[in-house]
Amino acid sequence: MDTTLQDPLVGRLLDGRYRIDARIAVGGMATVYRAVDTRLDRVLALKVMHPSLAADAAFVERFIREAKSVARLAHPNVVGVFDQGAEGAYVYLAMEYVAGCTLRDVLRERGALTPRAALDILEPVLAALGAAHRAGFVHRDMKPENVLIGDDGRVKVADFGLVRAVGSATAVTGPVLGTVSYLAPEQIEYGTADPSADVYACGVVLYEMLTGGKPHGGETPGQVLYQHLNTDVPAPSAVVPGLAPALDGLVTAATARAPEARPQDAVALLALLRETRAGLDDEQLDALPPQARSGTRDTAEDRTSVIARPVPTTAGGTQPVLHTNRLPAPEAPPASGGARRLPPRGPLLVVAVVLLALGLGTGVWYINSGQFTRVPAVLGQSEAAATKRITDAGLDVGTTKRDFSDVYERGTVMAVDPEPGERVRGNSTVALTLSRGPKVVKVPNLRNKPLAEARRILEQEGLAPGMVTRAFSDSVEQGAVISTDPEPGTERSPDSAVALVVSKGSPIDVPDVSGKTVAEATALLQGEGLTVKVAPERINSPEAAGTVAAQSLAEGSRAAGGDVITLTVSKGPKLVAVPDVTGKTIEDARTALEEEGFQVEVKKSFPYLGDTVVSQSVQGGGTAPEGSTVTITIKGL
Repeated sequence: MDTTLQDPLVGRLLDGRYRIDARIAVGGMATVYRAVDTRLDRVLALKVMHPSLAADAAFVERFIREAKSVARLAHPNVVGVFDQGAEGAYVYLAMEYVAGCTLRDVLRERGALTPRAALDILEPVLAALGAAHRAGFVHRDMKPENVLIGDDGRVKVADFGLVRAVGSATAVTGPVLGTVSYLAPEQIEYGTADPSADVYACGVVLYEMLTGGKPHGGETPGQVLYQHLNTDVPAPSAVVPGLAPALDGLVTAATARAPEARPQDAVALLALLRETRAGLDDEQLDALPPQARSGTRDTAEDRTSVIARPVPTTAGGTQPVLHTNRLPAPEAPPASGGARRLPPRGPLLVVAVVLLALGLGTGVWYINSGQFTRVPAVLGQSEAAATKRITDAGLDVGTTKRDFSDVYERGTVMAVDPEPGERVRGNSTVALTLSRGPKVVKVPNLRNKPLAEARRILEQEGLAPGMVTRAFSDSVEQGAVISTDPEPGTERSPDSAVALVVSKGSPIDVPDVSGKTVAEATALLQGEGLTVKVAPERINSPEAAGTVAAQSLAEGSRAAGGDVITLTVSKGPKLVAVPDVTGKTIEDARTALEEEGFQVEVKKSFPYLGDTVVSQSVQGGGTAPEGSTVTITIKGL
């Protein structure tokens, strides 16, 4: 089912300026839409805070801080922010739209990457974070979902929604914000986040790119947190034999549990990455990894969470604080083996572990032994409908699992624990199991389908739209699918990514419009189906003033319908001072004029005597167009 159709913002003009065309993604604090700025006629991404959070001044302040922080960075590998505003309950950021996919999409489709590909992706990520760190900011939520890979191959870091000034990192109290799989130990235990926390997250991302899986796993987020605190990230070569030892060292350095043992910031880690790469040969860089761990799926560990953390009291102790997102504790702590232990963590960790073990975000017990209810029947319902019905019955919704089913439609509830109708105490927790659909899905035939429709069909079939590339085609309309990878009819597991090749339409041979007026050039290019833009700055050129001096795509280039051709208008030729060469020999005069960029023509009256210049077509000290011809006359009899 296409939930975009049910979104009240799709199709709406927000703040009298932004026309919202489609929903791209939904996060914990905001929804991202593809939109058009109707004033500037450009496509952008609109990040809109969930209305339920707009009344929370802290969330709004964080949202606005993101806009100001990213605007200050202005880095080519950071998704830019153009505008920030609000309309009613909707607080938004207008951001750069990056057509392409996320690193998570790539990992789902490819699994582990070659070391060369992994380092090629991580290098611009570290360049972006390095700029942020040197500007005084920490990202705090680095993960594959926040690494965008454009159709043109550019890598950009997105979602600075959790950004915080470095100087305030040690003063954080209350909930810890971040994504469980990528949180540094100090973020979990103390809520602090300086640049080395981003370094740790990048080390985990590098591990995931090299192996196809996360270093720490578990049935619950609490188990993952426990491992971050107590277990070192393993060497990637333990999962992918044959990886260069230097890559193990790079991951180990970045993911050291003690912050002081890591590179101090992304700039330092970038230097270490480049040093590591320089020591690897082509065979080590292009080692093909096994794909056994491909197909990673989006879990609660991949989403930004609010984690309950004890807060110091004025008396120096700790007191639990109420937060709505609670993480259950590990059912059994993993064996530590020979892992290095961190120094004792004191009573703060003890309280945190106790709260997690009890499944509590507050220090208040509430037990009403006289109230019971029955688990409502929610099988076959959507997750949202089932959640509402369960909470309306006075129950909580606990961990949500997913499993295959030939009976229940994808995304609907296929099982609950306790079972429907079972009598339970009020405030009990009900765990849902959602259907992933059949265990095997066939790739549909999407040829000639518009891209948006093709993506909807893939999602309805239980597959994930993957990387989009574009190619010319004389048989498939522009914007429609030419082919898929895998091919139609191929069997794949649910949530597998399907790459799409989309038509750019028939190629257009770009004509030469230099020397034409802007009106003539525009008419000619638009007649070919191209879009024309005129550069604001004019340049000197041999072309007459007011005519086209240059065009962004040269004559004979191939373009797609609607592609933009930028025209640069001539100011006319540059005027250059002409030297006085009368009385000079022919050769001296020629040399002086050519040094100023002029062409030289010699005029001799016959018969003539000697080789002395007696006159010139442009008097010395006057001006003439650069590159024009100056005629010199030689003395006759």
